[in-house]
Order: sequence, then C-alpha cells, then structure tokens
Amino acid sequence: MLEVHLRSFGLSDLPYWKIHVIEIYNYGYLRCQRFVSLTDPCAYAMASTSRGDGSTLPRVQCPNHPDAILVEDYRAGDMICPDCGLVVGDRVIDVGSEWRTFSNEKALKDPSRVGDAQNPLLNGGDLTTMISKGTGAASFDEFGNSKYQNRRTMSSSDRAMLNAFKEITTMADRINLPRNIIDRTNNLFKQVYEQKSLKGRANDAIASACLYIACRQEGVPRTFKEICAVSRISKKEIGRCFKLILKALETSVDLITTGDFMSRFCSNLGLPKQVQMAATYIAMKAVELDLVPGRSPISVAAAAIYMASQASAEKKTQKEIGDIAGVADVTIRQSYRLIYPRAAELFPPDFKFDTPVDKLPQL
Repeated sequence: MLEVHLRSFGLSDLPYWKIHVIEIYNYGYLRCQRFVSLTDPCAYAMASTSRGDGSTLPRVQCPNHPDAILVEDYRAGDMICPDCGLVVGDRVIDVGSEWRTFSNEKALKDPSRVGDAQNPLLNGGDLTTMISKGTGAASFDEFGNSKYQNRRTMSSSDRAMLNAFKEITTMADRINLPRNIIDRTNNLFKQVYEQKSLKGRANDAIASACLYIACRQEGVPRTFKEICAVSRISKKEIGRCFKLILKALETSVDLITTGDFMSRFCSNLGLPKQVQMAATYIAMKAVELDLVPGRSPISVAAAAIYMASQASAEKKTQKEIGDIAGVADVTIRQSYRLIYPRAAELFPPDFKFDTPVDKLPQL
C-alpha cells in the first residue's frame, strides 16, 4: 500500500529520499514532504495541517531552521526554506491577481472578468450589481414594463460624479498633470458635491475650479487661462466657483509666486538654464524692491523673462512670451516699464550679458 503511494509521488526509485508520513486520511491519501536539493538528505519536514477535531498544529516552518523566512515558489506552489532548500509546504494557493486570458478573441474584452475596478469615491464603492434588461416574459409585468428597471440604472448622484471624474481626467491629461493631482481633484469634487453648497453651478465649472485648487495645493499651480483652455467653462465662471469652493470647504491655498511659473514658462520657450536663473533672480529682486506693486506674479514673471532674454543671445519677443504665459503684450510692457529704470540692480552678478543693460529696449 505504501509502495503504491510512493510510486504516485514518483519517489519509489529514489532510495536516498527519506519520507515521513504525516497523516493517512480515511480515504487513503498520503501526505509527505520532499527536498529541492540533497544538501541534507536525512532530514524531513513536519508541515502544519488541520485535523478533523478542529485542532491545528504549529505553523509551517523548517525543522532545521525554524527562524528562516520561507520563500514561495509561485510557479510550483511550494514553500521553500532558503537555508537548506527543503520544501516545507506544497500546493500553496496563489491569492494574487489572475492575469491570464481565456478568450479566443484577443481583440475583444475578456469575458472572464466583469465590472470596473473598485472606486471608493462612489456610493457603495462601485460594487453594486447591475441587472441587464430581460428578454423573457417573466421579466415584464402585465403592462409591459421591466420589473427590474430601477435596478438596472446607476443612481443620479453616482452618474454625475462619474461624469465629472471623467471630465477631470480628460482635462488633466491635456495639460500633463500627474495622478496625485487627479485624485485630489476627485476628492475635492466629491466633498463639494455631497455638501450641495454650489447648487445651480454646472458640474464642469466645479470640476475645473477643483482642478485649479488641487494644482495650487500640490505646489504645481496653473493659471486660470490654462485651466480654461482645457475646459469648456469661461475664466470668470471658474473664478467664481473657485471662491465659493474655498468658502464652502473652509480651506485655503498658498499664494502663488513668480517662481511657481518661471521654470515652466522658460522651458516652453526653449530658453537655456542661464536665462531661466536670471529671470528668476530679476523677478525676485523686483518683488523685494517693491517695484511692481499690485501686479500679478504671472505678469511680473513674463516681464522678467523678457528682460533676461533681451540681455542674452536667446531673445524672445513680447508676443512669444505672452502666448506662453497667457498675458497680453500690453501687460508685459507695463510691468517691464516698472522694472526697467533699475535694471542694473536686478541682474545676478555672474550673468553674462550679450546685450548691455543700457542697450536694453526701453519700450
């Protein structure tokens, strides 16, 4: 009887393997352990198993190295001791995700999985059951209406939030925003939507304002014009929703500075690092000397870029800078006129001039 079981495991022709029978159940199934290597052929392992009376033996561990952290062979389903190579447990169930496909039609979706991933922002975690429309006579009442009509549809609140999340993702992708900003925007929109403090405002406008706030809170601010360019909402409406959301959520955002936009604007203009550092220094000194009171940081940054580029070999026009910064040419000129009289004090000491300060355009 024992020889039959050993032959079934393929061990009858290996005399140097030492077998330890753990337990023979009533139906004659033999549990045994084997080795991956023959470093210690006389050793054997005791595996933990559950008995019929409900008692449980100690956890699975190597008898020679009880403190060793077992290594799991996912392909073979074995638990292996890393010190001696002993297979301590076999036929381990893999609880990870199943990524194989069982569909013959590769171009279509695999029918072996249904439903989207869990979304904690939706009510019920988006794990509710949707019943499709029935085709038989039992699916309709005497008036011809579907009996399960109210179960087939998603709630209006979940549908509105889902559409807003899709719009937020689309806007963020257009301006290359990372996933953490999308997640923060979704959370902000959910808070505003559940509070119902902005009733009467379009969900797209609220989503655009939430995206603007999320960018400010994550330290990568975008201008209203940049958000407006990727949405279908006007700049004025986004600004109104922005103020209402800050008041409703009782939150705040950090003040934007010229440095928040300088690297992005210079990169989009193709300016070298030296010009970018000079523009950053010019804008910082202009604010310190109080040369641009009441001017927005974006217009000050644009004027500083214009002055630094005109002093270098990489000259840019007001039109080129205005298109990137989203400000008008006249706005750049007004800020430039404020800082031009003290231009000699604004440049960094190590800046290499291609055009002297006294030759800069006066506008």
